[in-house]
This record gives sequence, C-alpha cells and structure tokens, in this order.
Amino acid sequence: MTRTILLASTLLAGLASASQADTLRLLTWGGYAPDDVVEMFEKQTGHTVEVTKSNNEEMIAKLRATGGGGFDLAQPSQDRIMGPQMEFGIYKPMDISKLNQDLFIPSMLLATMANTTVGDEVYGVPHVWGTSGLVLNTAEAGDVVKDYTDLCDPAVAGKVSYRLKRPTLIGFAFAMGEDPFAAYGDEEKYKEIMGKVEAKLVECKANVKTYWGGGDELMNLVRSGEVTASMAWDTGGWKLNDDNADITFVAPASGALGWIDTFVLPAKGQADDVAYEWINFVMQPEIAAMITAAAGNFTASAGADEFAEDALKAKYQASFSQEAIDNIKWYPPVPAGLEAIEGEVLDRVQAAN
Repeated sequence: MTRTILLASTLLAGLASASQADTLRLLTWGGYAPDDVVEMFEKQTGHTVEVTKSNNEEMIAKLRATGGGGFDLAQPSQDRIMGPQMEFGIYKPMDISKLNQDLFIPSMLLATMANTTVGDEVYGVPHVWGTSGLVLNTAEAGDVVKDYTDLCDPAVAGKVSYRLKRPTLIGFAFAMGEDPFAAYGDEEKYKEIMGKVEAKLVECKANVKTYWGGGDELMNLVRSGEVTASMAWDTGGWKLNDDNADITFVAPASGALGWIDTFVLPAKGQADDVAYEWINFVMQPEIAAMITAAAGNFTASAGADEFAEDALKAKYQASFSQEAIDNIKWYPPVPAGLEAIEGEVLDRVQAAN
C-alpha cells in the first residue's frame, strides 16, 4: 500500500513538473505580450502563457530575490543584463542555435549579443527598441539641423530645446566626432570627452529656449511653434506628425541613440524550450507588427515594418533608412563612476551664464 502511494505521488509530481514546463511564465513590459498574440501562440503550440507586467527595476528585484526563479523568460533592457548577471547570477546563457536568427535585424542582433556577453556566453537577444534623436519642424529647420550640434546653429537661435540629461551629452559627443561608449572603460578619456561636450553646450545656451523636463512640455512647445528643433524620442516625433505633417523624427547624421528591451532566460527558469518557441513566434514579421500596434514601438524583427499600420509604417520608413538603422548607437551598460562625471558636467552647464 505504501509502495503504491509512493509510486502515485512520484507520477503526480512528474505530471505536475511536465505541466509546469508547458507553461511559459513571462516577465515583461506592458504591450509586449498582447492578448491576441498570446491566444495565437497558445492555440498554435498548446502551451499556456502567464504574463506578469513589470519594469526594469522590478524585474531585477524579482529575479534577485529568487536567485533567478519564478519566471521562464524576462525582458529587461540590454544595459540591465551584464551588471546584474555578474553581481547576482540571475540569468542563464542563451543557446542561440535554438533561435531563428533570420527573423532578426542583423545589426540589432549582433549589437545586443555583444552588449549582453559575459565571459564567452551570450545572455540576451533583442526584442522591442526605440531611439532618441531629432524632432524637427522640417519646414523651418530641416535644411539646417542634420545632427545634434546643428541645434547650436544661429539659424535656429531661440527655437531649440533639449534635456539636460545624459542622452544630450552622449548625442553631442558623437556629433563632435567622439565615441563616448568606446571610452566607457577609460575614465580619464571619458572626462576629456565630456569636457569638450560641456564647452559646446555652454556655447549653445544662447540658442536654447528652454531645457524641457517632460514629454508633454516639449510636445506643447513644438506644437505651438515656440520650438522648431529639439532632441526627443522617435515616438514623440511621430505623434506630433499626426497634428502637423512638417514635424517628425529625424535620425541624426551621427546616429540616433537606441535602447533595446531584450529576451533573457532567468537562471532557474523551467521552460527554456517554450521560451525559445515564444521568441521565434513573436519575431515573425506579422506577429511583431501586432506587438508594435500594442506597444507603440517597433521590434527587431526583420521586415516587420511592412506589416505595421500604414500611417505608422510611413513615419518609420521616412525616419529610418536601413543605413540609419545600422548607424544607431545602442546604449551599453554604464560603468560605475561615469554618472557622477556626467552629473557634474550637467550642473556646470546649467549654472553657466
């Protein structure tokens, strides 16, 4: 009798384990796993998907608290992978051979793999992405402003706005012919680059109508015509384009600054095979376009823009040639100490006359 109970218990435990392995516990952002996509995946594969919506800070906290347990697939930004993995060991390496690499935009796949490599192992691949660059009234500033430093051109004096935040420092550095990301491992070199950027931003202050703090503030400034040239996000430019066809997002000549939310495998995930199935499913162009419709941002799925809603597709294709996509400067992890350097620079620019 006891032996029968033990055998039954073992069988039930095995069935429970198999059932759990058929469920994908997904830790992601809002819009990245819309209901219609989840339903299609479940119907096609027989798996189930449990979606937990989160953000970078919460994702890291949840995975850190469990040592990488509780979820089978997570979606932190690429600059939140190397550091947490080295410090907490909350992810497991990805088997790239299980992914259909042809589904990805090559430059984005390679950049994300490089930025999420720890030792000899790759820990992340790209999913949803976006950029910051130039939002212009092209009828008034389009002939003048082609790059970040053109915001200092006298032709747009008094009609310029950008934030006093690190994207402005990074963008100006690239436009000045520097590579701040390459200097991340050399603090003295980074200080030298930031010194040049500081001087340029102080020189540029006369051109700036205001340093914007929130997206709504900038949108109102551009809509009213008070600002004709600014630094902002691609989706903001496209939203403004709905109101005024002359206003749109322009990828700067030195490269837009890009963020990528990734796919990673938590260290104690129990459904790796289902996770790979989900990645290959959602990276199909038609499916990726459904995620773009829900999230508002494009994905790293090659050709997915062709399946996007016509108006959004037209805006995207007008802003991003293939050359502009390949020229995006993707944010790598920020080493300790650099944010303090940047903060001091920004404070001095703010205080300068």
